[in-house]
Amino acid sequence: MVDPAPLSGRQPKAVRNALAVLEEVAAAGPGVTAKEISAALRMPPATTYRMLNLLVGEEYLVRLPDLRGFALGRRAKRLSVAAPPRPCAAARAVVEHVRQQLRWGVHLASYSDGRLVLIDTDPDHPPSDEALLARFPHATALGKILLADQPDWRALVRDMRSFTERTITEPTRLDVELKEVARTGIAWQLGELRSDRGCLAVSVRDEAGTLVAGLTVSGPANGIAERRGALVTMLEQHAQQLRPLLA
Repeated sequence: MVDPAPLSGRQPKAVRNALAVLEEVAAAGPGVTAKEISAALRMPPATTYRMLNLLVGEEYLVRLPDLRGFALGRRAKRLSVAAPPRPCAAARAVVEHVRQQLRWGVHLASYSDGRLVLIDTDPDHPPSDEALLARFPHATALGKILLADQPDWRALVRDMRSFTERTITEPTRLDVELKEVARTGIAWQLGELRSDRGCLAVSVRDEAGTLVAGLTVSGPANGIAERRGALVTMLEQHAQQLRPLLA
């Protein structure tokens, strides 16, 4: 076997740039734009576009049909981590029991490998776009549960975008809220992603204390706020039932 020729000149930097762009698209989720990638990586726009065109040409990325953003392509998906398995029947039954008691959406998310992935969504009340949950965790209850469990939550937040006047966009303010989430295992979002919607999430941890999942209810922001105490009690009780089922 012949050893490949060593990289020289500008090649190492070009490889690093291409990998950085690929990683940013994977982290940000489908729909991320060239402008957002350039800003997140502090990469010149011309370099960003050149890397994107290269990765699209090699099928590591694809342009979305509306031409407004990018997503992982066929070849990149071969490198990705497998999706978390569907929860067992007993765990799904626990989640369904919550749904039967509420008229709002109830969803279960996995935090395996430090990623937020919905694994049991309410068929009668579809959740927000999952790509938004992954890209903007600072504006969602499930996202805050994940961020509060990180040594440095800033490593997972690339864009503290404001969606409404209630969205937390100040790092110091979010830091204070996440410390409380870490202490209680409860996270709120009232009108931060959509002004008329809110959600409450509670953490699910295994016997070793590792964060494995989040149970959430979403509905009208005012309704969530008015029933705060009852919702917390209900979700915490069911989270305890989920604990041995999701370990």
